[in-house]
Amino acid sequence: MHHHNHAHPTVSAKPMSRRNLLQALAASSVAVGLGAVAAPAAANALGAATAAPTVSEGARLVPVNRIGIQLFSVRDKLSGAGSIGFRRLFEELSAMGYSEIEFAGYTQGGAGAITIPQIRQLLDDNGLRAVGSHVNLNANNIDAEIENARILGMKHLGQGGAIASGRTVSAWTTAAQNWNTWGAKAKAAGLKLYTHTHNGEWNWTTDAAGVNTNRRIYDLLWDEFDPSLVGFEMDIYWAYVGRHQYPGFQPIDYLKRDPRRFPLVHLKDGKINPASGNGYDIIEFGAGNIPYQEILSVLSNNRGQRFGIWEQDNASSTAAGGNALNSLGNADRSYQNLAALRG
Repeated sequence: MHHHNHAHPTVSAKPMSRRNLLQALAASSVAVGLGAVAAPAAANALGAATAAPTVSEGARLVPVNRIGIQLFSVRDKLSGAGSIGFRRLFEELSAMGYSEIEFAGYTQGGAGAITIPQIRQLLDDNGLRAVGSHVNLNANNIDAEIENARILGMKHLGQGGAIASGRTVSAWTTAAQNWNTWGAKAKAAGLKLYTHTHNGEWNWTTDAAGVNTNRRIYDLLWDEFDPSLVGFEMDIYWAYVGRHQYPGFQPIDYLKRDPRRFPLVHLKDGKINPASGNGYDIIEFGAGNIPYQEILSVLSNNRGQRFGIWEQDNASSTAAGGNALNSLGNADRSYQNLAALRG
């Protein structure tokens, strides 16, 4: 039997949990070679694991094979001299249970140069799917970014920051028209573009003189985007900040109005803070006050919706409950809290 040079420097010596054992068996190239020897043990472990949840717990609100992570949350692990690199990061995230990846750049700092095809190979090695990416899109890079997305196997390509600056109707209308143009290119390549929104898009547009209209930027985009070419990625935390700053709407109403326009949604938690101008502080999932059980219960009735991307902007510098500062610790706890949500 030929050798696989497949070291796991991050796997600890302590006994594996059932979840990690199953993950390792599923990912292992050795399991095939062991054949019948490993099969009964794996079957028993799997049987025990799948039999555990009882009907009384209710249905999962986020299917466990559809929980994703925006890598911006763990960007400290891919930057600077201390970067652990995509290979180790993907091994860690896969072991936690994440299955979907939304990118925030394709570099890995001190871990060295890496190509898009190499990143794709590491996704495949770890049973992960690329579902989206935040890129600052423009007329000059749209073709190259579509090609990157195609190699990585994602069906959606997006932008993390606002697509226009200021608040004028003309600036946002022009931006939306540009996105429709690029969206047609993306559609031809089998992709759909999307924009990730913050609190500012819930503010009112203004006319050329700077006078407020009665129309939110979000509503302008809703009307101007061709829904077959450009979708939304609502960041639910920032929508709640928007509601705090520019009251008069409920984020859930937009999600309910046309779920197909939200192929991706950021599940970012926030803790109420009356002293903050935002009204909330970003916190790991499950430690905040945003009513996710209610929101996801409504969304779970809208089949076909992808609603599983966890993000925490400050994961490397904030930890709940006295836990050590470590963005991967936040990622692990957030995954478990997301997976535990029941209807």
